[in-house]
Amino acid sequence: VAASTLSPPRMTDVLYLIYICTTYFVYMTCFALCSSFYADFGPLNLAMLYKYCCKLNKKLKSFTISRKKLVHYTSCDQKKRANAAVLIGAYAVIYLKRTPDEAYRTLISGNNTAYLMFRYLKSALQHGFLDFETFSTEEYEHYERVENGDMNWIIPGKILAFSSPHARNKVENGYPLHAPEAYFEHFRQNNVIAVVRLNKKLYEGRRFEDAGFQHHDFFFPDGSTPSDLIIRRFLHVCESSEGAVAVHCKAGLGRTGTLIACYLMKHFRFTAAEAIAWIRVCRPGSIIGPQQNFLVEKQHSLWVQGDVHRSKLKLAQQRFSRQLQLMVSSMDDLSIKTNGDRLSLTQGDNLRALKGKRTPRLVSSNSRYCLQIL
Repeated sequence: VAASTLSPPRMTDVLYLIYICTTYFVYMTCFALCSSFYADFGPLNLAMLYKYCCKLNKKLKSFTISRKKLVHYTSCDQKKRANAAVLIGAYAVIYLKRTPDEAYRTLISGNNTAYLMFRYLKSALQHGFLDFETFSTEEYEHYERVENGDMNWIIPGKILAFSSPHARNKVENGYPLHAPEAYFEHFRQNNVIAVVRLNKKLYEGRRFEDAGFQHHDFFFPDGSTPSDLIIRRFLHVCESSEGAVAVHCKAGLGRTGTLIACYLMKHFRFTAAEAIAWIRVCRPGSIIGPQQNFLVEKQHSLWVQGDVHRSKLKLAQQRFSRQLQLMVSSMDDLSIKTNGDRLSLTQGDNLRALKGKRTPRLVSSNSRYCLQIL
């Protein structure tokens, strides 16, 4: 049951559970947990969503409240309501197996205003981007911290977003900065083979190259949108890479998120809204200002490119299958076939027999060989 209240009790934790008669109340103070970058107030990141789902699952399975209703509620503050709606709606899609539309309709208020669609979660689950059975909050929260690299997987095992390395390790205005060498071990452990830089040069790219990583520069101004040429080059790097690709701009949010969203739209047919939502849940603060409208405008063309790309791959696979079948058929024709206790000769046997019937030709003793087979 989802509800809101004008006078919520005083809270200090993520969830405050209070027993009243036969009802168990879950109060959300999620607004205080979201670290905003500008005027944003959410969504809460993957680790917070995971913790909420675990907490809720634990209470639902608790014997002490097995006969009680569980009420999820928050205040009438629109920002808090939006974040609370995202959490309970996401839980419905992930664990209750509701469709995105069913989760959406449950959260529609009397004036027919809605908080968020949950199709991005459905797409992420469908393509294996999200699996809370194997998800590690410790790992996620460790590496998202600036002192540990400020990096997040957007497509696990394929595309990693992170903030820009610097020329050397240092602390500037209280903000830890890392040299390229700080990332080598983690990248090797996770099969990252290429690094894409989108911002102005703050370190020498050859430091990654000398360590065995590919390094690509596709600069475009901070807060802006990429050209078609940059999009094509970025997509080519990702498509041709046999391992993972690590992408960064200065903060690893705007430009980085925009290009990764292009990959999601082309190869997984995410809508622009789904791509933005998924990337922001993985890495809050991603994709800003005009980059949002830009992705909406690019959605159709990237879908078409993706369809063409998949058609070419399918044709190539079909041609390979036909060639493989022809090779197998040819090998069958050359194989030794049994007929009772007698063996039939293959073409190779016949050729060897013919060569054996040829008479040898004697050559002069001054020649290198005394016997030559004609």
